[in-house]
Amino acid sequence: MTDHNIPAAEDVSEDDFETVGDYHRIAAHHFAAAAKHHLAAAQADDEGDDEAVVRHAHLAYRHQLHAIQYAEVAAMESQDLDDSSDSSGVTDAD
Repeated sequence: MTDHNIPAAEDVSEDDFETVGDYHRIAAHHFAAAAKHHLAAAQADDEGDDEAVVRHAHLAYRHQLHAIQYAEVAAMESQDLDDSSDSSGVTDAD
């Protein structure tokens, strides 16, 4: 998976991710998409387009939820990597 070809969250399963970096990339993609929709909602509000405000706000929220989900998985996977390296029998005191 490359950062230029990130599918929508609905189109992927966790089996599609090979590295923790993949989870970070998809999280970043969703955070960026959420920001774009928030900006579009703000613009629509400035223009008095209430329908567009609601639509963009909903899409921004969905992307934000997906972003947080993938960021949490990345953090948990990173913690799992730390835990497995700690089990090598070597301590910080050595």
